[in-house]
Amino acid sequence: MGRMLEQPIFGRRLRELRLERGLSQAALAGHEISTGYLSRLESGARPPTDRVVAYLAERLGVPASTFAEAETGSLAHVLARVTSSPDRSDEAAAALADALAAAGDHSPALRWQALWLLTRIRSRSGQYAEELDHLRELTRLADELDMPELRTRARTQTARCMRALGDNEQAYAFSAEAFRIARQHDLSTRDTATALLAVVSAEAEAGRLSDARAHADELCALVKDSSGTLPVEAAWAAATVRMRQGDLTGAQGLLEQALQDLDSHDDLMLWMRLRLAAASLYLQVEPARTEAASLRLQEAETALGLVGTPLHQQERSALRAHLAFQQGRTADARALCERLAEEELLLSFRDRVRLDVLRCQILATEGRPEEAVDTLRTLARKANESLNTDLAAEVWRTLAETLARLQNPGA
Repeated sequence: MGRMLEQPIFGRRLRELRLERGLSQAALAGHEISTGYLSRLESGARPPTDRVVAYLAERLGVPASTFAEAETGSLAHVLARVTSSPDRSDEAAAALADALAAAGDHSPALRWQALWLLTRIRSRSGQYAEELDHLRELTRLADELDMPELRTRARTQTARCMRALGDNEQAYAFSAEAFRIARQHDLSTRDTATALLAVVSAEAEAGRLSDARAHADELCALVKDSSGTLPVEAAWAAATVRMRQGDLTGAQGLLEQALQDLDSHDDLMLWMRLRLAAASLYLQVEPARTEAASLRLQEAETALGLVGTPLHQQERSALRAHLAFQQGRTADARALCERLAEEELLLSFRDRVRLDVLRCQILATEGRPEEAVDTLRTLARKANESLNTDLAAEVWRTLAETLARLQNPGA
């Protein structure tokens, strides 16, 4: 085998050709080779034989010499393919990651663009730890390029990722810095508002609700004349703050307005997420609005099938579990929780804690209150340590109710 077909060049080019054609490893392997062998070829762990090269070239419909065209696997080419494709799967992310690893640091601007797309794929899939690794380099590159727009966007996205991981202190630090840069350089309304949106979210998560309320009002005023989805996102943020403050009526009003103002054709992903958020809100009010929550979940179903990621599927399943428990269908709630426990959880820190609280409520209902109490104490401390004050209050309240039932079983 000549140098042009040496690994890992051959493996990278093979993977690129397969992804270009939308083929799975099983579809390309066919009946002649195993998917395991093909996977080792693509990873560079096994050298290809002349017979395998000819077979794969025939399956892909290309001459064998195509495998030597490594320049088409450059970062620029891979980025162009992924950007122009609707595919935002793990395989697309892997292709970008491979191209980044092979590209080195010779083009910081191009590298920044590829990393930005990669972080968006990771975020949509709920792969927050992997996203954070990319964001660290993204922030460094933005500072190296000294472009205020990129510096703001990198920090805003880092704040969102940190919040999803439960690190509210860092989330606030990054969002505040992003907002400072945006104002200092008089950036666009979108960049400034997106950074301020991250500030509001971080403050709300950290329990700084008066600051979050003031910034939410500032955000709504900033985007009131904007087109697109910014006013809807601002209303959603303001609704979230009011909900954390206990103003559930005000939160419902803002969220209902956001639902009304956004058409599914404007942004189907946001349209779906708003309905999941509304369902969550309806299940947290007293008494829970189970019928309204059920309706919003039903509305989100079609969109979930079109644009939903594994993360959104898990959010839907968790909400269905909460709904089942509120409706007195404890067995259904337990089954949904057990199904989620079998998966690699992609949920945010807040949603994970709330799901664990639900599991404790189920335990208490089924006659295991002592176990529920121990777990709830741990969850409350965890929420306190992450500065999620309203979440901690929710857990402590559930703990108090469980202890009361334990002390007075007939109540």
